[in-house]
Amino acid sequence: MLWKIFEKAGKPGWAAIILFLIPLVNVVIGFLVALDLSRSFGHDLAFAFGLFFLGFIFYPILAFGGDSYQGPAAAT
Repeated sequence: MLWKIFEKAGKPGWAAIILFLIPLVNVVIGFLVALDLSRSFGHDLAFAFGLFFLGFIFYPILAFGGDSYQGPAAAT
């Protein structure tokens, strides 16, 4: 549907797909950053979901809690 709207506006229809993918890519990158940060402090996937969806709670936990930084994604 957005494709047709773009065409009516005189723009190429494929630009609608690009416009749709940009926020999707941002969400994926945001979650990967949260996952990397979570692992770097020794936490798991569940904590990464917390950072992503409830950052206002989980970021202060990292900032003021007793966790220590273990390196980039806590490489083993």
